[in-house]
Amino acid sequence: MSRIVIAGGHGQIARHLIGLLAADGHEAVGLIRNPEHGDEVARWGGQPRLLDLEHADVSEVTPAVTGSDAVVFAAGAGPGSGTKRKDTVDRAGSVLLANAAEQAGVRRFIQISAFGAGAPVDEKLDETWQAYIRAKTAAEEDLRRRRTLDATILRPGRLTDDDPTGLVTLTKPPAERGDVTRADVAAVIVALLDAPATVGKTLMLTAGDTPIADAIAAL
Repeated sequence: MSRIVIAGGHGQIARHLIGLLAADGHEAVGLIRNPEHGDEVARWGGQPRLLDLEHADVSEVTPAVTGSDAVVFAAGAGPGSGTKRKDTVDRAGSVLLANAAEQAGVRRFIQISAFGAGAPVDEKLDETWQAYIRAKTAAEEDLRRRRTLDATILRPGRLTDDDPTGLVTLTKPPAERGDVTRADVAAVIVALLDAPATVGKTLMLTAGDTPIADAIAAL
């Protein structure tokens, strides 16, 4: 049994991820900032832990990840949050979690990023979307340039709430844009946790025709 800590523990991807991990007998710890979400995380099979990454420091986050086998950054400011919170959650939250993982000696780190990260931002796009992409890019660069973690960066396409398919396209960048279900993103994360060959890689994820296990094995 592994212990996996998930930032953004009440998020839509986390809901699927916690359920999959619990079904496999793993301990899934969901970091939440709203105490009212704890019961729901528990119903999914997870262990809620109250911790607001926007208002915590590394001394508070490190104990939460200590003793875990891996950390997943699945947090996001969400729609309607404004440009400031794109930075404080999507960039600074990831940086803080990576700092804590290093302090705690946790090597495996999966970061959920986004299509568009790592590329020049189109100035014609909505200001909030620009801020989001810049924050995701900065979080990726922090992992690549400043960390010694065994990190994998996953950039899913447009997220949907459709039923899982188990079939994906998983490639190194660049990749054509496309949709992917949140349930399939969670299933890919579970598979990546035990895929050491993906350490140090940035992967693009959309719906496709390849079973998840085969797509990861091909990497």
